[in-house]
Amino acid sequence: MSTPAILLCLCTCPDAASAQKLAETLVGERLAACVNRLPGVLSTYRWQGEVHAEGEELLLIKTTTPRFEVLKARLLELHPYELPELIALPIEHGHAAYLD
Repeated sequence: MSTPAILLCLCTCPDAASAQKLAETLVGERLAACVNRLPGVLSTYRWQGEVHAEGEELLLIKTTTPRFEVLKARLLELHPYELPELIALPIEHGHAAYLD
């Protein structure tokens, strides 16, 4: 039996409270195996025709391909942003014991 494809998902949050709520919910509901929170991220982006620079927290979410769609739906339901970032990158290599 092969291991399901592992994904690393990136998601920014406006503050520590929303980042913690998302992390706890995704892990608690077994949609993610682990979520790392990186505070102090400065994001520069264009939104509604204007350039913004805001402090955010970055979530590094580890999940599997079969869980991604449910994770996405849950994240979109809970996230405070109108249009949250959610980018999934496949993990091609890693320490097998950790990935299991």
